[in-house]
Amino acid sequence: MIYHLLYPLSDTISVFNVFRYITFRSVYAMVTALVLAIIVGPTCIEWLRRLKVGQYIKECGPDHQQKSGTPTMGGLLYGMCLLVSVFLWADLTNPFIWLCVFVFVGFGLVGLADDYLKVVRRHNDGLSARGKLLGQILVALGAVSVLVALPQYSTKLMVPFFKHLHPDLSWFYIPFAVFVLTGSSNAVNLTDGLDGLAIGPAVVCAACFAVFVYVAGHVNLANYLQVAYIPGVGEVAVFCGAMVGAGLGFLWFNAYPAQVFMGDVGSLSIGGALGFVAVLCKQELILAVVGGLFVVETLSVILQVGYFKVTGGRRIFRMAPLHHHFEKCGLHESKIIVRFWILSILLAVLALGTLKLR
Repeated sequence: MIYHLLYPLSDTISVFNVFRYITFRSVYAMVTALVLAIIVGPTCIEWLRRLKVGQYIKECGPDHQQKSGTPTMGGLLYGMCLLVSVFLWADLTNPFIWLCVFVFVGFGLVGLADDYLKVVRRHNDGLSARGKLLGQILVALGAVSVLVALPQYSTKLMVPFFKHLHPDLSWFYIPFAVFVLTGSSNAVNLTDGLDGLAIGPAVVCAACFAVFVYVAGHVNLANYLQVAYIPGVGEVAVFCGAMVGAGLGFLWFNAYPAQVFMGDVGSLSIGGALGFVAVLCKQELILAVVGGLFVVETLSVILQVGYFKVTGGRRIFRMAPLHHHFEKCGLHESKIIVRFWILSILLAVLALGTLKLR
């Protein structure tokens, strides 16, 4: 709204011309979301505490019983700050922005339903795995179907390191993109097991994809770096900036020892949004590098479950996901978290390096 109110004034007052720059609005979207989260956070946490939506801690895992009752569903705080910032600073005539909002809210509603059943209705299992996956697929399918119908979007797949290898998946691109969104959403959800463990790498991923979408939407940079040029997609950098700010603001309260947990309403929406941004800028395969930490956490669960079934009860890790394995090995929670953050930053730097390796 700020963009639509002030940018038209640039015709008469030149200083308002700054609002046409995506970089300027991305930075202020980040600052707005961050400041808003820090200001509103205590009130939101107290509201969740009064609602008695405390986290249930399973006794079969590491000893985290001291965290039992800590308010969850803090993803509502993240989502509110993100959306307010996006509506203030983004160009709301851009279809990519509205698709990002649709994915974020849609995946968030699936997570909200799951959290509601678990912490409000005291149904410890929440939504069934099938029901949760179906909701994610429906949201992803709706967004991707609209996306591929846009004239400026292509169903070609960009392969990292190969500048001339762009296979056109045609209609097979839709199920592929749906898989990327649902996989990313569930990967972030699985990683969200320690204080700040998921939101830290999510902030790094959002910052990294802000660069990718900006490049993809800038014709000169896209041609120079030989990436797919998608007119208008650069505006999504504002959305990514808001994700970074909201994430840092949430981390203010979620850092060890956490005052609030994000819940599925946060993890599913953040993961789905990151997956969709990767699809938007044609960096679907690079997502596995940028979000490599989420990938490893997910693979640890798949390998553990598969090996357990095949061998009749034997395990690869002491516990899955991987962060719990390290806890069982004696590492302190805060050390695991910080080391995982460091790895996520290194992976993001590696991913950004692929822009020049063609």
